[in-house]
Amino acid sequence: MNIHEYQAKALLRSYGAPVSDGRVVLKAEEAKTKAGEMDGPLWVVKAQIHAGGRGKGKFKEESAGEAGGVRLARSVEEAAEEAKKMLGRTLVTKQTGDAGKQVNRIYIEDGSGIQTEMYLALLVDRQTSRVSFVASTEGGMDIEEVAEKTPEKILSFSVDPATGYQPFHGRRIAFNLGLEGKQVKQCVQLMATLYQMFVEKDMEMLEINPLIITDEGDLKCLDAKMGFDGNAIYRHPDIAELRDTTEEDPKELEASKYDLNYIALDGEIGCMVNGAGLAMATMDIIKLYGAEPANFLDVGGGATKEKVTEAFKIITSDPNVKGILVNIFGGIMRCDVIAEGVIAAVKEVGLKVPLVVRLEGTNVEKGKEIIQNSGLDVIAADDLKDGAQKIVKAVKG
Repeated sequence: MNIHEYQAKALLRSYGAPVSDGRVVLKAEEAKTKAGEMDGPLWVVKAQIHAGGRGKGKFKEESAGEAGGVRLARSVEEAAEEAKKMLGRTLVTKQTGDAGKQVNRIYIEDGSGIQTEMYLALLVDRQTSRVSFVASTEGGMDIEEVAEKTPEKILSFSVDPATGYQPFHGRRIAFNLGLEGKQVKQCVQLMATLYQMFVEKDMEMLEINPLIITDEGDLKCLDAKMGFDGNAIYRHPDIAELRDTTEEDPKELEASKYDLNYIALDGEIGCMVNGAGLAMATMDIIKLYGAEPANFLDVGGGATKEKVTEAFKIITSDPNVKGILVNIFGGIMRCDVIAEGVIAAVKEVGLKVPLVVRLEGTNVEKGKEIIQNSGLDVIAADDLKDGAQKIVKAVKG
């Protein structure tokens, strides 16, 4: 689960990390009042969406001369005007894709004098199963670009969970970033704070880009992105309350209500499968035969008729879907339950695209009989290879 920058800043502030004073704006008429609560003389007006690259982004139908999703203002009135210009419009960045994301929230914060910009992140290293620090002197840039062109400018190391964070970790980062004097002490304390917060809140990723040295020579977190482990959210009701469902794919949101593992993709063939491994294999074989999967969908081992019906409805709600492949291997899952769910869903939402069904395992003959006697135009498949070839042929012609 991701949260907005202003929410991440509030969490950082609660742990004592250095951030600028700021206010969130939800309605245009609030902008002037909120901006007036800060001292100035410089205000930064930031669009709040779950995507990076906001400063370099472009609003759809943007007027000539307008900046991106991060703008500077030198008066309360100017800050309010910039906020009004961005609210309700669609911002397109490298991470949103061409569709972009609608800006429903604006964050106005005090401007900061900047001497130096640096990069800092904490993340879960899947190879070592440890928390890792990533730091670079190249702040304000895409870290992927830095890694590609100048990898020597990136420091990365993991923390042994047996010892946890130690001051030498912070000093290592400080020296790598070229910090001096009081900045070294500040860095050691800040890294301790961030590590504590990362572990306590079950984060997956914490990115500070840029981490800056102010004109006064102090460290400050100028931007912040946070991602949390969805499997641990139940332990953090305060974090769960920060969820912004308007930033999530409506299909994925609907799937979560029925405990379906669904991820929307860009292809044209919808997939309904039981088991994550089989779902991945199904996606791979679709690509092998020249098409692209429109989704990852694992209905699970104990799916009910109602659950299967909802899964089918979610697939058909995607306008990009030109065909559907149902691939079920019945172990715990029974093929007749899947068949009944598919039939119920088709009767409810209609069938406007080709549908190929491959069933194998528990009650397979009963499942096939239900499909055959349904009167629906369903293409039967003998195995996974046969099913993939038939759905790709039906879609591609």
